[in-house]
Amino acid sequence: MCTPPMIQRYVSKVSGPLLDRIDIHIEVPAVEYKELRGGSAAEGSAEIRERVLAARRRQHARFAEAESKTNASVKVKGARRVFANAQMSTQQIRTFCVLEPDAERLLERAMQQQGLSARAHDRILKVVRTVADLDAAEAVGTRHIAEAIQYRTLDRRYWA
Repeated sequence: MCTPPMIQRYVSKVSGPLLDRIDIHIEVPAVEYKELRGGSAAEGSAEIRERVLAARRRQHARFAEAESKTNASVKVKGARRVFANAQMSTQQIRTFCVLEPDAERLLERAMQQQGLSARAHDRILKVVRTVADLDAAEAVGTRHIAEAIQYRTLDRRYWA
């Protein structure tokens, strides 16, 4: 078993800029015995798979539509095709990750309190678009941004 100082020594070897390049980092605690034995049924693999496939279809449609609009007005030489939210450019992030006002305030507060970088900001927005897609939501709401921010908190626990 690793002690907290051992963990701190290990994780301090990973640089902040390197960690900024990882979209999601979370700590997964052990499942409690009562949860394992409990009678409540979790979402099944088939249902999760269908949500993921539906989210991927939304992403493909979004980027195909954007590409066709771009190609209709101007041919961009060397432009790369985007198939997933993780591949979005900064301009695409600004276009497809428009936040509701409350979500905007929540992200701003998280950026300030956690001292997140500009790269982390864009990574959060890519993840938030995916969270909203999994939720079949066109608009990015507060619950989506809150979930995406949670996926960035592990680095702040050890590296802050």
